Amino acid sequence: MQKLGDFRVPNFFNYPPYFTLQPIRETREKQVQLWKELILDYCRSQKVFIIGLEEEFPLFSNPAIQRSLSHESREVFLSALVSEGRAEWIDKNHRKCLVLWLRIQDWADHLINFVRENGLEDSVMTVEDIRSGIESRGTELAGIDRGVLIRALKLLEQKGKAAIFKGSSTDDEGVKFNV
Repeated sequence: MQKLGDFRVPNFFNYPPYFTLQPIRETREKQVQLWKELILDYCRSQKVFIIGLEEEFPLFSNPAIQRSLSHESREVFLSALVSEGRAEWIDKNHRKCLVLWLRIQDWADHLINFVRENGLEDSVMTVEDIRSGIESRGTELAGIDRGVLIRALKLLEQKGKAAIFKGSSTDDEGVKFNV
């Protein structure tokens, strides 16, 4: 099985037709499903949150078989993720996509588990501590996209499980958990 860094790509990645949009509906549906799963798995394992359609992205080409996805193919596969709520277009021109390998609610659940596992109930943390602090090392939260984290925190705030405090700069925004 071929690898991209430490990520093992599935067998279809070496099958040239999967780099071309398939004209038969059933075949295309299977193709789109396989690519959606591959993109989510890769982004999760490599902690990639943003994919640019016009930028180099390791999954979009396979030098071993001399194939690359067209711009149209990239947009089809990412749009399929968007339609399922697993990604969002960042810009109106659909050039950059935020990949949500976990939905915002799932991130909020991870935050609650993180707080409980680390005994952080009723304590205040900065947003940066959650993203890059000692406690978050080795967890899904390490390196989380700031915008995704803020959205998950706001969801917890709406549920009464967190209170967000604005600081004088983004570096000192804080949150108190009430779980």
